[in-house]
Amino acid sequence: MAADRSAILKRVGTIALIGVALWFAVQGGEFGTLDLFRQYRQKARVSKSVDSLKLVVDSLKKYEDKLLHDPATQERIAREVFGMVRGDKEVLYRFADPRDTTGKTP
Repeated sequence: MAADRSAILKRVGTIALIGVALWFAVQGGEFGTLDLFRQYRQKARVSKSVDSLKLVVDSLKKYEDKLLHDPATQERIAREVFGMVRGDKEVLYRFADPRDTTGKTP
């Protein structure tokens, strides 16, 4: 009976040791399985962010090209931002905000 009990304890101990070794093989070490999954998710987020930033950069490059080479865009910017007019035939009207009490023009 004692020998039988000893054999059972030895078998349970061996199974437990194998279980702990398998758990350590999967989860242990510097980068466990959960860490790898976290890194894959972070890589996907960063990749998506890089792709969206590439789109922004491409659109800004197109806008820069228009600013440098398209006369219609240059004229529109000159009129809207700087308040420029073409020749003597155009007059620029500025309407003041009635709530503005400083008297300064923008």
